[in-house]
Amino acid sequence: MGKTDIIIVGSGIAALQLARQLQNHFYVMIITKDKIKSGNSYLAQGGIAAPLGLKDSVNAHFKDTLEAGRYHQDEDGVNQLIADGKRIVQSLVDEGAPFDRKVDGSLSLGMEGAHSEHRILHSGGDQTGKYLVKYLLKSLSMEKVEFIEGEMVYELVKDDNGHCCGVKTKDKNDSIRYYYASHVVLATGGIGGIYSSTSNHPAVTGDGMALAFLAGAKLSDMEFIQFHPTLLWLDGKTCGLISEAVRGEGALLLNDKGERIMEGVDPQLELAPRHIVAERIYKERQRGREVYLDISRIEDFMGKFPSISTLCLKHNISIKEGMIPVSPGCHFMMGGVVTDHAGRTNIPGLYAIGEVACTGIHGANRLASNSLLEGLVFGERLGKFLIQKGVSPSPHLHSTSDQIKEGESLNIPLQSADIKEGMMERVGIIRDEDGLLAHLKWLKAHPLTFHELLDFNSREEIHIYFMWIVSLLVTKSALLRKESRGGHIRSDFPREDNDQWLKRKMVLQNNDGRLRVEYHEQNETKIYA
Repeated sequence: MGKTDIIIVGSGIAALQLARQLQNHFYVMIITKDKIKSGNSYLAQGGIAAPLGLKDSVNAHFKDTLEAGRYHQDEDGVNQLIADGKRIVQSLVDEGAPFDRKVDGSLSLGMEGAHSEHRILHSGGDQTGKYLVKYLLKSLSMEKVEFIEGEMVYELVKDDNGHCCGVKTKDKNDSIRYYYASHVVLATGGIGGIYSSTSNHPAVTGDGMALAFLAGAKLSDMEFIQFHPTLLWLDGKTCGLISEAVRGEGALLLNDKGERIMEGVDPQLELAPRHIVAERIYKERQRGREVYLDISRIEDFMGKFPSISTLCLKHNISIKEGMIPVSPGCHFMMGGVVTDHAGRTNIPGLYAIGEVACTGIHGANRLASNSLLEGLVFGERLGKFLIQKGVSPSPHLHSTSDQIKEGESLNIPLQSADIKEGMMERVGIIRDEDGLLAHLKWLKAHPLTFHELLDFNSREEIHIYFMWIVSLLVTKSALLRKESRGGHIRSDFPREDNDQWLKRKMVLQNNDGRLRVEYHEQNETKIYA
């Protein structure tokens, strides 16, 4: 058993930013089921969006974010994201964070899809996540911040008053450990690994959302999943991300006939919002045509995109020939654990930040390069809140709370590959009622519930169980939203229905083992001047 002041589950940008804020005030424990440098943040090729250009503004970035998210946002939250984000990123620049610069020493601000201005800061070309993670890690005190690698959190512990006060983990040998703290923070990322085609790290399969749901936390916007338009496509599978910044530098999307597939689809062409580009590529491929990124117009491609070049060369794709085969794959979850703007959930003592959280800032589709920004902003905001709140006395626990109860292992009659293939086929880029109902029926056919004892199961079995939970929540939400908006596209409801659905959110909760669905309305749109 271990005790600390604050436990953070996950080790990405949001987690590290939070630890950075807290280290001078508390003892912090960061728990990750893999290595510290193995999550989505470390893999992030794209940059950080911030309105630092002379012609740019908070208002312009705000409007671009709303447009990309199809106005399904908590707009006060968006305004805070952009305003706080500008200040935080400028602070990182001022303290010497390694952002790319032009020959004259000024910041190199890139362009990406659905942005009206050049406002994307990169580091190491297409290695922004890697550079930023390393930078934040260097700023942490090893005396105040403890890292626990290779342990999977499989249960949130609550005290007699319902306050979240710790976690149960399993190491790679399936040994159980308990850790207690005044505050528990989920920073576990998204759900990409529940799909067969994804840009995400394989370990990212929605653990945090499943943990929160089982503990009674509310989740929302689970139907809104962003499929990145351009993953490297080889031999019938995706093999890695090709950053949107490539299109920002002038790459074109062509089919195998040499036709530009975005002409006549959107005025922004290749730089249209991601859900539009992904849908177009998907439909082109459904017609039996291959789709390529034509990079022949980009000067010094290998210098600007070193990690993408390495990826292509690894798979024998010639950079000189200038044609990269691409296909969409799951990239980002807009929904997640419902929080306020400080990261608080409906469970006392439990918080969520980063992609695992649903603050309402992304709406139905995230604007490119707003994800790392989100981690920085909400990591700081939660840090300020916890510093003000302080730590509490030891929790009042049942005397048997860290004794393993007797029981049997839960039978998990599923394979992760079956879940991934089913999600991609029936709950993927384009959905319809028949496919969603069929997948929901398949998921419910397995004898699993929302109140299982997991102490006697292996990590792999728990991993599949969590995938089952998240898949069910996504499928149910996608079935209930009878419109198309952003990352949720229904072929049987192909248009946006603003009268019924513009600001309506479905909130899901585990109610004593039963799924409860409530409908909440957000504030009406109000464009800031």
